[in-house]
Amino acid sequence: MDKGIFITFEGGEGCGKSSHIKGLAQYFEGLGRECVITREPGGTALSEKIRDILLHAKEGSDMSPKTEILLFAAARAQHVEQLIKPALAQGKVVISDRFYDSTTAYQGVARKLGPYAVKWLNSFAAEGATPDLTILLDLSPREGLARASTRDGEASDRMGSQALEFYEAVRGAFLQIAKDDPERVKVVDSSGTKEETFEKIISAVEEKLDV
Repeated sequence: MDKGIFITFEGGEGCGKSSHIKGLAQYFEGLGRECVITREPGGTALSEKIRDILLHAKEGSDMSPKTEILLFAAARAQHVEQLIKPALAQGKVVISDRFYDSTTAYQGVARKLGPYAVKWLNSFAAEGATPDLTILLDLSPREGLARASTRDGEASDRMGSQALEFYEAVRGAFLQIAKDDPERVKVVDSSGTKEETFEKIISAVEEKLDV
């Protein structure tokens, strides 16, 4: 049986994660590998309920940063135990739209909760599930927000409705994560065309993984 592969996509708003995740799944399926596409928060029935609280429910409009990070961690713990680890054990390729790097960037840095509690919570919730490869789609926050606005109109969720400075902090945090862990995290410039970006993603996958 093939060894499971765990790939995560990270990046700011409007960077194009969703479309490239679908394309990468098709790439692996063309190689004869079974793929599971998932997302955070979400991926399981319970985690999707938590996602709704975090992103859409009116009760979450005045959520504190500490509550926010704990809910993300709760959703991740269920996601890892119920979906990610079993799929990897079955030799599948798991591709997730966000994972714990987003918690580090959004809550740890942009929400200013600091590295220590965030690192512990990420480790506790992920329970040893470490991505084999993380694709960081890098884009200027201003351009990303413009793309997201075109995509979503006035329907941005709570995490997509922050000030520009918030997303600038998120981008800086993501780039620092990549600098600190260059073996796992590969930065892909997503300012070009969709086709150009996807070629860079495939190059990063083929360079890092035995596929």
